[in-house]
This record gives sequence, structure tokens and C-alpha cells, in this order.
Amino acid sequence: MQAAVTVTPSRIPELLLGLATVRPVFLWGAPGIGKSSLVRAFAESLGMECVSLLGTQLAPEDLIGVPQIRDGRSVFCPPAAIARDEPYVLFLDELNAATPDVQKAFYSLILDRRIGEYELPPGSLVIGAGNRATDNALARPIASALVNRLTHVHLTASPADWLVWAGEHGIHPWITDHLTDRPDHLWSKPPRTEEPFSTPRSWHMLSDALHSFGDSLDEETLKVLAHGTLTPAHAVAFCGYVKIVRHAYGIEAILKGDASWPRRTEDRDLLYYLADAFRGRLVKELPADKQHVSAAGRLTAHRAKSLLVQLAEISVEVAQTVLADDEDGDPVLPSWFVIEAARDLPRLVEARR
Repeated sequence: MQAAVTVTPSRIPELLLGLATVRPVFLWGAPGIGKSSLVRAFAESLGMECVSLLGTQLAPEDLIGVPQIRDGRSVFCPPAAIARDEPYVLFLDELNAATPDVQKAFYSLILDRRIGEYELPPGSLVIGAGNRATDNALARPIASALVNRLTHVHLTASPADWLVWAGEHGIHPWITDHLTDRPDHLWSKPPRTEEPFSTPRSWHMLSDALHSFGDSLDEETLKVLAHGTLTPAHAVAFCGYVKIVRHAYGIEAILKGDASWPRRTEDRDLLYYLADAFRGRLVKELPADKQHVSAAGRLTAHRAKSLLVQLAEISVEVAQTVLADDEDGDPVLPSWFVIEAARDLPRLVEARR
């Protein structure tokens, strides 16, 4: 299902309070952005138990129950997990990943709030959640009759919301500080290949690992942890950031001329990180329109070209990442600067010889 309007996690409690109390709600969102945690936290805020049913791990009989003979009649007895006397939040996780038979078994719970002869206690809430087909996750079509009986809310990752949550839940300071500088690294599109990718969940996993290793964490182990949980480019950037934290080596010193780009092969991750930070600084300081370039902006652009030459002398590949388009092929740096850099770099290189 395509999202026409998306909401951030901070909006979810308010929306669920107004929607889920009158109609079943379905939360759509990419893997790892916190759908399940939000529902559990919402139930806790209401003082209600959250009963989770995972669609991918159920068979129809797990919902319908098994028949028993009572007074000479066959009666289906629903499982104890959902047959409760007090109102609760029924969370149907990965609903659209369930098989068609299991989805059909969910129909009566969603549409009629009952299964067999058992009816959910008054005041109970029904909330579903699932990934989108575009996320390269297991997702099956939901019948139109069911789609039309759910209120659909599309969740998107929010760095600002997540950093507030992280500060309240002991996320490692390296991670919160890094994502404060690079909020675009909180989440990345799920890849088409089998490799780790960055999500709020994966950053939380990395935080747990960093806490586990503590001060004894060495550089090689850090690389294993970061590349085992994050998008490769984000892992390189994070390792570079940690090296800066540990060795007080920053982009500010390079911009001021107090330090040069690191040249050692073993510092290549640091070089990538600094180049990425350099690129981010140029995005902030250079206006999109050349007509709006101030005298200070001109000096920044001139210094940037010189630094690009120095960077290219160490690694042409890393220097190219500064000027490269984003993953969708859209330019990141102002086009006027990219054109000037392409034009002036040969002359600057020649002048350094």
C-alpha cells in the first residue's frame, strides 16, 4: 500500500487514542522503525495488557481453536492468549505477512471482534501492523473487504523523535551524538540483497553491543559490530566518527588548515567519514543559487576546491564521493559549485606540482 500521508512516532499515541478506540487500525511502515514498540507503549499508557499475535507464526487453528464436545455438541474453544475476561489491546503483528487462511481467521476478530462464540471484552482495542511490499519484506495482499474496514496509518522514521527516545532509554552516547550530526543515517531503504541496513532497531542493537564490550572495545571489533548491523556506508561513517572521538581528529581542524587529511591505509574509514562530514558542511554553507553567494561563501568554495585536490591525491574515489549525487541520482551539492569544481580542479592540481 502506498502512503499518501505519513506520520512520525510522536503522533502515534494521539492517533491511536482517537482511532483505535472506535475502529481497528493498521500501522504500515518499514522494518525496524518501531511499530511494535509503539503499540506496546500505547497499551501500557492505557494500563491495558498488550497481547501480540505474530501472523507469520500462526496457523488458522491457533486462532479458531480446537473443537471440544460439550453437552453432546462440538464447540470451538479459542486459545487462552486471546480468551480473556478483561479488556486488552490485541496486536496483530505482521498481519499482512500471514497466509491467506490465517488472514481469513483474523477477519472475525477485526470485523466482528469475536472468534467463534468468544467475543472480545468491551473496551478492547484491535491494532494491526505490517511492512510494505516495497520494503523487500514478506508481505501478502490484504483482501479489499478487510482493507476497507481498517483505518490505515503510515509510519515514517523520525530522527528527532528517536533521539528523544534514545536519551530516555540509555542508548550509547556515541550513537546519539553521531546521529545528532547525521540524522539521515538513522534509517535507509531495505536493500535488495541480503545485507544489514540501518534502522532505529539496528542502531539499538549496536548500542547494546557497545555497552556489552565497554571500554575494552578495539577498532577491529567495532568494525565487525557496525558492519554487522548497519548499512555499509553508515557503518564506515560511524567507525570514522568513533575514531574521531577517541583521537580528537575532526573536520574543523582540516577546514582551518590545522590538520591534513589522514593518509594511512588503516585510516581509510576515518577518511571516508571526514569526506562525508566535509560534504555535509558544504551543503550547509553553500547556497543553492550562485547569485546568493556571499564573500565568505566564495572563500569557502575556494578553500573547498583546494581541499578536494588534497583529498584526490590520497584517494580519487573518496574525493568523488564529496561531489557525487545521492542514491536516487539527485544532486546534493549546489550545481554551480560542482561545475566550478570540475572546471577548476585540473588547474589547481597543476598549480600544486
